Amino acid sequence: MTNKVLNHYREQNLDRARLLIKCPDQPGIVSAVSTFLMNNGANIIESSQYSADPEGGNFFIRMEFSCPELHKRRNEIEQSFREIATTFKMDFEFCYVSDIKKTAIFVSKELHCLMELLWEWQNGDLMMDIGCIISNYEDSSHLAESLGIPFYYIPANKDIRKQVEEKQLTILKEHDIELIILARYMQILTPDFVSYYPNQIINIHHSFLPAFIGARPYERAYNRGVKLIGATSHYVTNDLDEGPIIEQGVERVNHRDQVEDMKRIGRNIERSVLARAVKWHLQDRVIVDGNKTIVF
Repeated sequence: MTNKVLNHYREQNLDRARLLIKCPDQPGIVSAVSTFLMNNGANIIESSQYSADPEGGNFFIRMEFSCPELHKRRNEIEQSFREIATTFKMDFEFCYVSDIKKTAIFVSKELHCLMELLWEWQNGDLMMDIGCIISNYEDSSHLAESLGIPFYYIPANKDIRKQVEEKQLTILKEHDIELIILARYMQILTPDFVSYYPNQIINIHHSFLPAFIGARPYERAYNRGVKLIGATSHYVTNDLDEGPIIEQGVERVNHRDQVEDMKRIGRNIERSVLARAVKWHLQDRVIVDGNKTIVF
């Protein structure tokens, strides 16, 4: 995707935004928000809502809207919305469609997830600005170079993890990265690293979590004789493979399928699950609630 395409997308969406809200459920929330947007000249394009429990649970809503001169009135609108937010005890965020998320992709030796992301990005299905690709192998350098994406080869292992992450964080800051995608990056991130990007690191795990957390899940699935294998895309937290789940997928297998068969089937699941999770994050469709997600 060229800078010309990204700039055209930005210009086309200067007056479009999404409002994400989480708050205690009570009557009048939708009315108050809709009236506020109407009074500010906005037109609601899409609205989705969910109540976890009308009797004392949380309420979630995502509204996408257009508003004349929004790019000039952002601060004014956000400040005036705070009165409603205080009344209803809202956690809220205005996400502006023209603010294309600056993204970094981490990858190791297996490239199928990276290739899927790059394919959908080139097609315009993943509207993101890829700032860089970082890898502990050099295998993906040719893909990055062919598309003009900065590539950084940083060998990594558990013994030099701190030094590696310091280099990675420097690179991420240089590129103003807002989202990190772990496209089969086979290194564990430290709590210090994760703390810089809360709910901004998306991982793909080659198992239908919570089954087979950690390493070598296909081998363990084969030894267990499972009849379904899957993949899970989730936000990264300090608990290995236990962050809020965004998307999952499964395929049926049987006794004839060996470990390599499962890996081959699994690669197709992994790349599609990760791409969907990334797309929903880019479109501001995910609200994190504790260790769960609401995906609109």
